[in-house]
Formats: sequence, structure tokens, C-alpha cells
Amino acid sequence: MENFIVSARKYRPATFETVVGQQHITGTLKNAIKNNQLAQAFLFCGPRGVGKTTCARILAKTINCTNLTAEQEACGTCESCQSFQSGHSFNFHELDAASNNSVDDIRSLIEQVRIPPQAGKYKIYIIDEVHMLSTSAFNAFLKTLEEPPPYAIFILATTEKHKILPTILSRCQIFDFNRIQVDDIANHLAKIAQRENINTDNDGLHIIAQKADGGLRDALSMFDQIVSYTNRNVTYQAVIANLNILDYDYYFKLTDFLTAGDVSNTLLLFNEVLNNGFDGNNFINGLAGHFRNLLVGKDNQTIKLLEVSETIKQKYLSQSNSVSLGFILTALNLANQCDLNYKNSKNQRLQVELALIKMCHIPSVIQLANTATDYDQDKKKTLVKSVGGENATIKTEVSKSNTASETKSANPPTPVGTPKAATPVTTPPPAAASIKTTPVQRNAMPSLIPSLTDLNAGVNLNDEEKGPQYIRGNDKQVFTVEQFKACWQAYAQKAKDDDKIHLFTLLTSNEPLLDGFHVTVLVENIALESTLQAEKIELLNYLRGSLSNFDIQIFSKRVEAKQSDRIYTNKDKYAYLLEKNPKLEEFRQKFNLDILP
Repeated sequence: MENFIVSARKYRPATFETVVGQQHITGTLKNAIKNNQLAQAFLFCGPRGVGKTTCARILAKTINCTNLTAEQEACGTCESCQSFQSGHSFNFHELDAASNNSVDDIRSLIEQVRIPPQAGKYKIYIIDEVHMLSTSAFNAFLKTLEEPPPYAIFILATTEKHKILPTILSRCQIFDFNRIQVDDIANHLAKIAQRENINTDNDGLHIIAQKADGGLRDALSMFDQIVSYTNRNVTYQAVIANLNILDYDYYFKLTDFLTAGDVSNTLLLFNEVLNNGFDGNNFINGLAGHFRNLLVGKDNQTIKLLEVSETIKQKYLSQSNSVSLGFILTALNLANQCDLNYKNSKNQRLQVELALIKMCHIPSVIQLANTATDYDQDKKKTLVKSVGGENATIKTEVSKSNTASETKSANPPTPVGTPKAATPVTTPPPAAASIKTTPVQRNAMPSLIPSLTDLNAGVNLNDEEKGPQYIRGNDKQVFTVEQFKACWQAYAQKAKDDDKIHLFTLLTSNEPLLDGFHVTVLVENIALESTLQAEKIELLNYLRGSLSNFDIQIFSKRVEAKQSDRIYTNKDKYAYLLEKNPKLEEFRQKFNLDILP
């Protein structure tokens, strides 16, 4: 019976060309060999099973090959290549630092480095898992690594670069290996299956590639296991059964239940998943990954982020078109919150079920939000429509009010017992009539297409209910500075009489600046500025009405507060009193008085 060799060893790459998914590494190494620019020390770092040791062995074989190909690959037929492949080469030494990590092991290696190669150009030393070396071993290795003989090349490999001393890192040429892409792993497995005459399913190979998490060695190990389990017939169902992976169909079916708001079938499906031996945390993580795939399937530019087979990809694209973006984002957030709270929950099953119930109600919540938005829009439209009819009513009522006012002014009522001829008639100025307004009835027919004037009228109507409003008029009578100051002082006195101390302080602390019809009020702090904003409408109405000019505008400007000398000491008080009454000094000297400190 022929001995079985695992696929990871049987199909280990022997040339740079056959290395999977590390083209940026292999291309650099081939160029270095071609240009004879080999470093004295290399550091290969990256996740497990991505080809670090393999590339180190290929490099060791290639640089000693005496008959390189045009692509800078080892020929595999020369004496050096034959001895390397049979394991009898004296120019190649491999040390496992995980089990040989002491200072004595490194000293033994250094002794071997002193011996030049008997055949070939270089002696290559591969130290695998170099991060396992002790600090003392690293320090003993420093000098040799920095100044090795011209024929010695060191290749260090590690999965944990951060554990290596910076002094070692600075002496090496560092190559970072990437995780191998899912498609690359799946294609490599398909080639091996074809060579071994194994029946495979493309969906099943993609599941293996995803489960490997970027490591080709892990993928090959799982592939060998499933081949034995399925008797050389690798199918999708066999893969998910052997690797204990939840079927994609569960998530597609669950998403249909969630979007339909079917709580019962959702909980029953989750119970079926638990009965099949799957963990609730893995289930919710898988569901979050499913929503993530639906999200990236929404955009043509992100479809390439779907690391699934073509058949599963088409299912994702189909379901992503039928599910709204709002549902996906909300459900993804709920799944993430459930994952965060899962480990701390005492009833973990209930934690997942609550998350699923919330997801079932996402469509109804979105529909309710859309309904509320539509209602607000309809309400705004109705308000805009009603403004048109109200504007016509306003104009009519104001016109009637002005006419009635003029009629009453021309013919005032006669007091009882007094002849009509004896009553003097005084006609008010037209400006007074233009200022007064009358409450109106808002029951006119609305206009279908409101004008800008109608909208402004609607705004004014709403504002009248909130507080004082600006009076309107057309008068632009010119006034003098003295008239303005008199009006300003009169309003300040009115504010004082009404106990509006803040307003009185604002009006009297600084003299206002008048530029044409623009009045600039100087304010010293935020409190006075707030007072101005609160009283601005009434102040402006007073000025406009008193000066018969509706072009008057009020602005504010911040200024620094006036610093007044405060009287603290007795000498300050005496100086202040002396300034008021100079005779006080004669009185003090006459009675020989002193000022207390």
C-alpha cells in the first residue's frame, strides 16, 4: 500500500511561479536574483500557511542553482538542485527556533557559519519561528547577522514580527506576506482536485477557502479531510456538514422572514439552527456577515467584495435588490449590538431572539416613519394653500378697517345734549390710519398656487400669534439729530418708568450712532445685547411712528465696557469729596485732622 502524503506537502510549490497569492514577494526576489542584489538577511513575516517557509526554501534552492532559467527559476536538474531536493545539500541549513531557542543553539549555528561552502556559491540558513528565540539568543546572534561572511545568507521566518527585537529588524530586509484571497485558494484546490480525479463543487471549494481565513495550508488540510469524508466527492452540502458551517440558505430564508415581519417562522428557524448544534453567537455573527454581503451587493462598485462563489453571489444580488437599504443598515446595527451584549447576557438565547424580533418590526417602523413624513408634507402643503385665501381676506379686512376709520374720523359721534355744529372735527394724519390693523376671519377659500406675497402673509399671521410685530408704512419723513435724540431719551424714560432697568441701562450707557436712517446701538456685554434683541421690535416701532419714517433700522455693535475708577480706600474717598468741595481741605487743616489709612 502506497504511503499517503498530505496535499500540503505533496503540492508544496517548488518554484516561484507556483507560489499562490504572493506575486509581490516572488517578483521582488526574482529581480534581486537577476540583478545580483541579494541582501545578507531576509525576514519573512505574515499569517500561518501563506508560504513563508516555502518561499525561503525556493530562494535557497534558486540562488545556488548553476543553470537558472530565463525566468530566474531553479532548473531542478543540476547537482545543487538535486541535492537540495533530496535533502543532502551541505549548503542549506534549517533551524526550528521554537525548539532550539537557547544561546547554545545560536552559538552552534555561528560556528557552522564560519565554514565556507564546499560546492556552490552560498550557504543559506533558514530560522523558522524566529520570534521564539530568547533575548540572550537574539543578542548573541546580532553581530553575526550584521556582519556575516559574504557567502552566508540568513532567512528568518515568523508569524509575530512585533516580538522580534528592533535591532534584529533593522538588520533584515523585511517581506510581509499577505493572506491569500478566497478565489486564489479555491482555484488552487480545483487544480489539485483535477490532478487527483476528485469530483468537486465550486460552492464547496469556496466554503473551504473562506473557512481557511487566508491560509492555504489550512485549506489543503480541510480539503484532505473532506475528500476522505465524502469518498472523493466534494459537494457543498458535504462541506458544510463536515466543517459544521451554517448553510447560506438559512440566512436567505431568515432574511425573507424578517422583511415580511414573520416573527413566528423567524423564531422557529432560529430554534432549528440551535437544534442542529450551532452556537447562538456564531449564528448572529453569520447573520451580520449576511447583511454585510447584502449591503455591498447594493452597489456595482462593491460587488467585488463578495468573497463567495458565482452561484451564491447571484443569490445575494437578487435578495439585495428586494431588500431596502434602511432595513439592511438597521438590521446590521441590531446584529452588532446583539453580538456585543451576547457574552455578558445570562440568557443568551433570549438576547438573540429579542434582536430577531426587533428586526421583524423594522419594515413596519420604516413604513410608519414614511407615513409621518408624508403627513408632515401634506400638512405643509395645506398650510401653504390656506395662506392664499387668508391673504385675500386680510387685504379686504384691512381695507374695510381703513375706510371705516376714515369715516369715523370725518364724522365723529355727537355727545348727548350737544348740538352737532358745536363739535369740532379733527382729521387724523394718513400715517395713523396706515399703522392700525384689524383682526381678520380666516375662512376664505384657499388659493391653489400661492404667491410669494401670500407666503409672507402666512408667515406674518403665524408670527402675530407669537409676539409683537413690526408696523408697516410708507412714510420716509426726514428728521434731525436733535429730534432723534429727544425721541430716544423719551423712550429711555419710558423704559425707566416701566421698571425695565436693563433696557434703560442699554439706552443711556452709550450714545447711539446715527448714519442716515441706520441706528447703531453700542452694547457692552451679551446680556445687554439680548435685551436689545428682545426689545428691538417695540423700540423700532416707537421710533418709526414718532419720527414718521419707516426706513429706520436698528443694528448692534459690541464695544468694550467703560472702566470707571472705583473708590476703595479712605484717601480715595477724601480725594473724591475734595473734588466736589475744595473748601474741605481748609476745614481739615484748620482742625488739624488726619486721614485714616
